[in-house]
Amino acid sequence: MDLTETLKGELLAAIAAAPGLEALEQARVHALGKQSVVTQLLKTLGGMAPAERAEKAPRIQGLREAVAAAIADRKAEMEAHALEVRLKAEALDLSLPAAGGPSGSVHPVSQVMDELAEIFADLGFAVATGPEIEDDWHNFTALNIPDAHPARAMHDTFYLEPRDGEAASERKMLLRTHTSPVQIRTMMASPPPIRIIAPGRTYRSDSDATHTPMFHQVEGLVIDRGIHMGHLKWTLETFVRAYFERDDIVLRMRPSYFPFTEPSAEVDVGYRLEKGRRVIGGSEPDGWMEILGSGMVHPRVIAACGLDPEEWQGFAFGCGIDRLAMLKYGMDDLRAFFDGDIRWLRHYGFAALDVPTLSGGVGA
Repeated sequence: MDLTETLKGELLAAIAAAPGLEALEQARVHALGKQSVVTQLLKTLGGMAPAERAEKAPRIQGLREAVAAAIADRKAEMEAHALEVRLKAEALDLSLPAAGGPSGSVHPVSQVMDELAEIFADLGFAVATGPEIEDDWHNFTALNIPDAHPARAMHDTFYLEPRDGEAASERKMLLRTHTSPVQIRTMMASPPPIRIIAPGRTYRSDSDATHTPMFHQVEGLVIDRGIHMGHLKWTLETFVRAYFERDDIVLRMRPSYFPFTEPSAEVDVGYRLEKGRRVIGGSEPDGWMEILGSGMVHPRVIAACGLDPEEWQGFAFGCGIDRLAMLKYGMDDLRAFFDGDIRWLRHYGFAALDVPTLSGGVGA
């Protein structure tokens, strides 16, 4: 028998007898490695005469290809068997819950907006919205804010450049400084009675630990016949107690001044000092903290919207949504609200399905 045929039979038998991948690798090195018998036979081709090389080269090459193919087939067979054994051992229980993936969270500002909408919806209020780019008539003039009022100054308000072809003396456009223009637009578009809240973004030129150039505000408006300060006080007490989820909330109303309300009142909430922290609530407050402004809608504002102030009266109030979130959920720096720090959001954020309800607690 030819030497290559004898060697082929021995090598193929060794490959077939390999019990595992490690033994198969040893058989490969023995057959096809740098010092293997097949490699040594290939090296002898260089010293042969042309006629002898032409005779033996195909046999040696055939031996090499047969051994390589046998190794590849045997390896595929072993890997398929190993996979079959593994699949049998690792059977999946489809009744088990799937592993949780990464999830986002609801920003505290969005959560508080939802809480406010839920509370005031229970009181019969609708949610109204309006443009963030306003004209100075809706933002100032209709609200009885005089031309010389400091709020109109450029250091406090973001004004926009006039459009092409528009004189600077014509209608001035700006980023709204409060959501009060929504009240004006609602009174002009809808007949009374009116009960709305207007949450949204507002803009002022201010920045420190408790102020940012962009912040969120909610304002409320009621227009009806026979409205008085008692209605305002009851509404605010009901709102604050529902929001902070405490029945022992005490409010204090102090006389103040706003151009768009008369009379006007600042509203303070009582707090207790517990372990060095201010905690909203307590029938005997240790101190007071201002949380919102309010008052009876000025007759000039009602008249500017086309209503008769002799027939229709109303009250309005407004507060910062970001500040409400800080007071309820223990945040001390407003700037962190807008940093986009994922660690902060994971700590203070809410699960997507934590929809606030009065029955479950608005902050649940």
